Parts: sequence; C-alpha cells; structure tokens
Amino acid sequence: MTSEKPGRFPFTRGIHKDMYRQRLWTMRQYSGFTSAEESNKRYKYLLANGVTGLSVAFDLPTQIGYDSDHPMSKGEVGKVGVPISTLENMESLLDGIPLDKVSTSMTINSTAAILLAFYIAVAEKQELSLKQLKGTIQNDILKEYIARGTYIYPPGPSLRIITDIFEFCDSHIPQWNTISISGYHIREAGSSAVQELAFTFANGIAYVQAAVDKGLNPNKFGRRLSFFFNAHNGFLTEIAKFRAARQIWATIMKDRFDVTDEKALKCRFHTQTGGSTLTASQIDNNVVRTTIQALSAVLGSTQSLHTNSRDEALALPTDKSAKLALRTQQIIAHESDIPEYPDPFGGSHVIESMTADLAEEATKIIKTIDGLGGSVSAIEQGYIQNEISRSAYEYQKNIDKKNQIIVGVNDFIDEDTLEPETQSIDHDKIHTQINSIKSFKQQRNNDQVKLHLDSLKLKAQSPDNLMPAIISCVKNTCTLGEISDTLRDIYGEYQDS
Repeated sequence: MTSEKPGRFPFTRGIHKDMYRQRLWTMRQYSGFTSAEESNKRYKYLLANGVTGLSVAFDLPTQIGYDSDHPMSKGEVGKVGVPISTLENMESLLDGIPLDKVSTSMTINSTAAILLAFYIAVAEKQELSLKQLKGTIQNDILKEYIARGTYIYPPGPSLRIITDIFEFCDSHIPQWNTISISGYHIREAGSSAVQELAFTFANGIAYVQAAVDKGLNPNKFGRRLSFFFNAHNGFLTEIAKFRAARQIWATIMKDRFDVTDEKALKCRFHTQTGGSTLTASQIDNNVVRTTIQALSAVLGSTQSLHTNSRDEALALPTDKSAKLALRTQQIIAHESDIPEYPDPFGGSHVIESMTADLAEEATKIIKTIDGLGGSVSAIEQGYIQNEISRSAYEYQKNIDKKNQIIVGVNDFIDEDTLEPETQSIDHDKIHTQINSIKSFKQQRNNDQVKLHLDSLKLKAQSPDNLMPAIISCVKNTCTLGEISDTLRDIYGEYQDS
C-alpha cells in the first residue's frame, strides 16, 4: 500500500490534503449557441440550477478569427457555439452575470487573447478589479495542430501570443488560469489513455520552455497552468490516469525546470466526460456512460467537471438534458459519500499498478518526443498525429470485430420508438447577428479603428507584450476578425503539410 499522503509531492493521491471535504469540484456545463442573448439565457438557467462555474463554447468563426459577417463564416455562425465578434456581443453574453463571483472557462485557442481582452473590458465596465476575476482560457494551440484544426498562425507566433498572456496575467489577473493544456481533444481524436497523458505533457513542456526562454519564472507562471482531461470508458484506467497525471507533471516541473514552489508543481485539471463515447442510438444509455465517467473523474480527484448531456450525439443539448447532466454531478457530490474520502482507491493493488504503468509508459513516449526535438518538432514531423491515427484505427477495428462491445451500436441493438426532442437553432437570430455586425462596422468611427489596428501591427513586429494593444483595440470598437487579420498580415497562416 502506498505510503504517500494526499497533498504531498508528487500529488498522486490528490493536490489537497482533504480534497473534497474542504471544497467540492467546480461544476460546469459547457454551452453556447445561436447568439449571445440566447447563450446568456442558458447560463442564467444553469446558474439557477446549481452550476458553480460557466463554461463557454464559441462558434467556429470565432474560434478561427472571422467575424460573423465574413464570407468564410457562412453556414457556421452560432452552430457549435456562441458567435462573438464585438465587445457588444461579449457584454450581451455576460449581461447580469457577476464576474467577481462566477468563475468562467472559455474554450478558445487561436483567438484566446482577443476573447480574454473582451472579458477584461466587460469586467472593467462592471467596475471590477481585474484581481477579482477567476477563470480559464484554454489557450492551447499545440493540440489544435494535432487534433482539432482551429489554428490561425504558425507555432512560433502562436507561442509568442501564449507567453504574452502568461506574462500579462501574472501582473494583472493573478487568479486567472492562463492556459488549459488539453488532453481531452487528443483523446477525442482517438488516442489511448497513455497517449493522452504523454502528448498533453509534451505540449506542456513546450509551453513552459517557451515561457522560460522569454524570461518568465516557472515558479510564478507555473501556479496558473492548468490541464483538461477526458473521462473516457475504462473506469479503473481513467482513475489511474488522473493519479498518474499529477505524478508525471510534478516530476517534470521539479526535475526539468527546477520548480520549488509547491503550487507550481501541482497538476490542476478540469475533466469532461467522453463526447466520442456517446451514441446516437438509445440515447438514454448515454446517461449511464456519463455517470460512470464522471465517477472516475471524481474518484481521480478532478478540480472541475463537465458532464455531457444524453442528446449530444444528435445536437446541442436541450435545457432539460443539460439539467439532467448537472444533476448527475450533484447526486455524486451530495448523495454518494465519495467526497468524504480523498483518493478512496489509493492502496488498491489494481489502481496502484495501473497508475505506475501509465506513468512509466507515458514517460517513455515523452522521451521519444524529446528525441524528435520536442513537441513542436514532433507535430511538424507528423509523429503525434500518426500515433493517434494508429490508435484510433485499432480502437475502431476492435468495435467492428466486436472485441469491444458498444451497447446499442454493435450489440444489444433495438429500434428506438420515439424520436427525441433536440435543441433547435434559431436562424432568425443568426441573421440578426450577421446584420448587426455589418451595421456596427458602418456606424462606428473607422478612422479610430484603423489607428488602433495600425498600433497593434507595430506591436506585433516588436518584442512588446501584445495584450495591452489588443485590449485597446477591443475597447475602441475593433472586431475579433479585424484584430485576427492584422496579426495574420504579420505572422501569416499555418499550412498543415
């Protein structure tokens, strides 16, 4: 039985001594759709039902730096998240939400600096001190090259923007998590559990090294690094994976970067249940899947959790299904007694063995990536992408051969008798959003816009921190697309070979 105590290096058993006895995990429900106004209604609905932190989904144009009225945005506005092109959009999204009391997570990467600037500007309009703000921006561009594709700029300029955010937040928003290094999307793309750990931490090493090269102190910025993992199928494997994650990261920070600050050694992470495990047939089965996955995250001592809704294989979740997903977390928190016991599976010979094996295998892969020149080089050589593809192929082959049973998909199949109600997209509101952006651009002071965009262009060609210039742009009616285009002109666009 392990002699390690919760709250002690390397934090295998949890980053806090008392874990959930002291404070429950943050309960989030990831959402955003159609328009800022509609998304705001959903956030207020979720808050009224007990959500303890917001989690914002942005539409595809917002993610890749196009305004809602851009030709490239056609057909995608408001479909997979909320469209945010202007400060006015952000104000509508956050209307009536007390930013000094609610922690907000924003899943945004290539345009993370701009969305953070919008958030800061809204907080200042609420007359809040930036030191009061709590939240997270994903800001993890490397996994975009690997698994999702919502990148804009090449890796070099992207890392520059990310480390500028580290530096700015350290001085101005000390409680803000400056990055959420994501294994979630790597797993959704088809990786194994051990690959999820290895590729996530290889990316983490690249970010820390880039910040150190910039002259930043890992004992300081390391305190605000966070991670984002998948709670997939394989209940015991996932518990062990979360335990191994803390051990691996603490060791990396201590041994590679000479970190001594205890908080900077801790692997703090958000977890989301596995979207790719949800099925479009027999959707009530997804409630069971999500519950098991959520339990693994809690037993693995996550700091924050999103539970997927039963209907997400078909559409964006309805109010009803989102509430049921939230209730799943609340039942685990308040009816299971699990939060009373930090790392309750610690000492189990199965869990301890699996934890050690995952940590050892992930560390071997990290060493392989080191040998390729690090994460950026491994991505450019296609190594990480190829390994994920290979793993995804093997997983699908096992399903096709029925070596892996997916209930309702390749066995225990029956005819669903009722067509479930799904969330609809209000196309009138989407047209309103597009037209409002066109009108906004006509009515503002465009000379002022040009002045601030020209200033941003100069900053982008200098070593100066970009965040103050981006904040100045958003406060002076520059749009997300215009800021992105200004940086495109300087940095170019990444082309996947």
